[in-house]
Amino acid sequence: MERKQSVWVVDDEPNGFEVIELLLRREGYNLTYCNSGTEILCRLESSLPDVILLDVMMPEIDGIETCRRIKANSNWKPIPIIIVTALDSKEDLARSLTAGADDFLSKPINGVELRARVRSMLRIKQQYDALQASVNLRRDLSKLVVEDIRQPMSTVLLGSHLLLQSNLEAKDKERAEMVHAAGLEIDGIINGLLRLAKMESGRLVLNTVEVDFNELAEIVVENFQPIADSKQIQFISKLPKQGSWLAIDPELFHRLLDNLIANAIQSSPANSTITLEINYPEASVRKVIIRVTDEGTGINKDLQQSIFTQYESGTLISGLSQIGLSLAFCKIVAEAHGGIINIEINQPQGTVITVEI
Repeated sequence: MERKQSVWVVDDEPNGFEVIELLLRREGYNLTYCNSGTEILCRLESSLPDVILLDVMMPEIDGIETCRRIKANSNWKPIPIIIVTALDSKEDLARSLTAGADDFLSKPINGVELRARVRSMLRIKQQYDALQASVNLRRDLSKLVVEDIRQPMSTVLLGSHLLLQSNLEAKDKERAEMVHAAGLEIDGIINGLLRLAKMESGRLVLNTVEVDFNELAEIVVENFQPIADSKQIQFISKLPKQGSWLAIDPELFHRLLDNLIANAIQSSPANSTITLEINYPEASVRKVIIRVTDEGTGINKDLQQSIFTQYESGTLISGLSQIGLSLAFCKIVAEAHGGIINIEINQPQGTVITVEI
């Protein structure tokens, strides 16, 4: 049996609900009445509607503030909200849009218009739900594939390690080292995908310890210096003379720095410069600002926000493998530590990525 679509009506005047109930009676919706913004916010904790019809003029919490609070919650944000208002000023409509309203209805309510707007919002919600189901399915399949790859990859690493311990000729040893190095790289990608999945699902617990951040950054610089040199890229590190001890997950932050610098190297041409800059803005407050600047191809302005989502890779560079996972990982690590990550254009060419914790 098909589920009835649910429409919640929020109005401090019961007569307002009765009018809407009468106009929507033949549509077969499951209608629910809430008499205040406070009531609907409480109800949303336990169940979610398909559409909300929200009156503006209410005591305590008005409709615009209620709309803003609903849209600020990531679990509630996809619910379409139709603002029902007797207000007709452009300023009030602008405030409603800023709060996240999806559509409007003016009082007195016209039945034809009400039914058409509710149907339109329900179509949008159905499309969103179908897309979300597809994304979830793809994510679940990806996790299964990653888990399946992990076991044979462990066998490859073990086999190549045993080969390296045996008496191989120089050329064979070189080939075994190449296989082992590639295996370690793939294993790192697999572990990164699994950790990213755990972080997204909220199941990853941060292992925070006190770390000398300068020391951590110096290790990363030392690891990447030969890679930058081999690509004829100048790698400059600007670290304060005095380090700062921060309570962070060192493994995750090591990966974050690795990803930022690896991305910069990937997108940078020969004879260009990459700069890693670390600052501690306040000695009394344990904060750090990490800035990685490159002179590469840059990131299209339209992609500067979506680049932090999985599988988005910006502008492809010939001969380079780019998977949009590293910056998504960096964003999750930064936010897990209560920080932010931003991206901007480096003038005249390239990218600046800033992480503030």
